[in-house]
Amino acid sequence: MTLLTVHLWSALAAPKLYLDPGSGSVLLQVLLAVLLGLGVVLRSQWGKIKSLFKRNDDSDEDLDDEE
Repeated sequence: MTLLTVHLWSALAAPKLYLDPGSGSVLLQVLLAVLLGLGVVLRSQWGKIKSLFKRNDDSDEDLDDEE
């Protein structure tokens, strides 16, 4: 009885989708475009990203110069 319930539930919950070879190539192109787009964004913003993780040692040097 439980197996029948699980089978019916999965048949109703999962839509029947058909992926032809053309759909696979479109999905591959979208995946590649997303990865390459992320690479371009990272490269163009790398200085800002690096500055977020850089220690600020300038404030210590300023204090030493004033003494």
